[in-house]
Amino acid sequence: MESSSEVQRGSQKMSAIGLIMNQLRRKTSFTERRQKSGSFFWPGESSERRKGAEIKESDDADAKATDPGTDPTTSMDMEITSVVGWGRVKQFLEKLGKKPDSQVLSLSHCDLTATDIVELATLLPFLTQLEVVDLSWNDLVGGSLKALTFKLQHVGKLSLLRLCGCRLTAQDLEALGNGLEAVPLLELLDLSWNAGIGKANLHCLTSRFLPGCNMRELRLVDCQLTDADMTALAEGIKEMSSSLHASHGLKTLKLHMCGLEEDALSSLGDVLKFIPSLEGLDVSGNKAARGGLARVAKSLALLTHLSCLDIHLCGLTDHDADALVEVLPSLSALTELNISSNKALGDRLQALLPTLPLANMRRLLLNNCGLSTASYQALGSAMSSLVLLESLNLSWNKSVGGHLKLLLGALLSMCKLQELRLSSCDLTTEDVLHLASAAKCGALSNVKQLDLSYNGGVGDTGWAGLLAEAGGLKSLEQLDVSLRPSTPTPASPWIPNLLEALPTLPSLTHLALQHWVLRQDERDKLDNITEKKKKGFLLECDKS
Repeated sequence: MESSSEVQRGSQKMSAIGLIMNQLRRKTSFTERRQKSGSFFWPGESSERRKGAEIKESDDADAKATDPGTDPTTSMDMEITSVVGWGRVKQFLEKLGKKPDSQVLSLSHCDLTATDIVELATLLPFLTQLEVVDLSWNDLVGGSLKALTFKLQHVGKLSLLRLCGCRLTAQDLEALGNGLEAVPLLELLDLSWNAGIGKANLHCLTSRFLPGCNMRELRLVDCQLTDADMTALAEGIKEMSSSLHASHGLKTLKLHMCGLEEDALSSLGDVLKFIPSLEGLDVSGNKAARGGLARVAKSLALLTHLSCLDIHLCGLTDHDADALVEVLPSLSALTELNISSNKALGDRLQALLPTLPLANMRRLLLNNCGLSTASYQALGSAMSSLVLLESLNLSWNKSVGGHLKLLLGALLSMCKLQELRLSSCDLTTEDVLHLASAAKCGALSNVKQLDLSYNGGVGDTGWAGLLAEAGGLKSLEQLDVSLRPSTPTPASPWIPNLLEALPTLPSLTHLALQHWVLRQDERDKLDNITEKKKKGFLLECDKS
């Protein structure tokens, strides 16, 4: 009798008809085939060992003969079904221009129709190893999701499900909720950019959240949530976490630009009460909630595990800043804070900084905050305490210009920074020369992303000086020194420094020189050098 591995290899080469014929030929009884095949022993084996083996084989045969679950015919049926089924999966995916993968199904932007969703549902029994499913940005998924969720029991290993921009309806949410029990390992559910989820429809999903649910991250970006939706979310998360220890439960909640208004923040506070283990909270882009941070402050202060707080572009007021000052001392685990694009905080940073766990901070995003001179000086004083800081974004803060040395002095003893963004900061030639000095001292040796774009006040000697110290930027992957479209300027005075520096930057994969004017011979030399770098190197440069 052929081994199972031999049958499998043969089955991959046979046609479906050949497999069926092979099955018919195998309809003889197991006992008959055993009698024909006989037993094999190594020379020198004892008669007792042979006898023992014969008895064991006989017992196994009897057990298999009485156990319909181990019937070779049934096994062959399953094998044929599996091969034919995988063939259907391949055919379906190739029709969409995709390659089959038993663990990942990525069909975003595929113009799927309702018929495609129904067909995909019939294929799930042959995709039992699936862990990731992404059907995002297929408008016609909305209204037909039930056909798919009805078969979710076949993909019990699913851990990530994305349905962004699918025009989901209340009926889709209800069907998805009913199917959650079939995917107990689901950790990330992304329903962003589905306006139909809001408008008081979220309860269709959250009312089906079960105790002990394994979900760790829920994304509802730009879903037009109402106060009723936030109340439903609170109830759902309360139910989901009712049987969980505090160390379990939802870890990340993304509500970016989802239409939250001031009144909804009270309901958000109710949500947060039931997820004390939350590590990441994003409520950015909700301008209509301005002035209401105090409503959620008490619950926010309970999130002692919170490591990432994103409240950028929320139109925060002075009243919100006061609430933030009260909350931040409780967030001892915080490592990332994004308060960008909140102009009212520009004068309040000196009050906020002392409340942060500065020694733990890794990312501090303050771009477009309208930092005042006093706030910028407070940041300069705090830099020596930001010993783990990896990312600093001060772009679009004019107070930086002419005073960059204040920040760079503290970097000399840190050398942790990986991302520094100073776009449109009114930097001067002297500022960039200070940056060159920091590079020479090794303070920028770990920097991977350096954005100095839109700083037209920097003279040629500044750019030439920085590039001359390229050896101190050995980790640099992205460099942007682009100018504004309205100020094209010849780059000839410092291009030789750039051409000399590029071979000393082995990690560089992206160089932006937009709106600098290059002669054709300069462009040719630049192209010649960049072509020798890693495959996929991106050069952004205006045509000569």
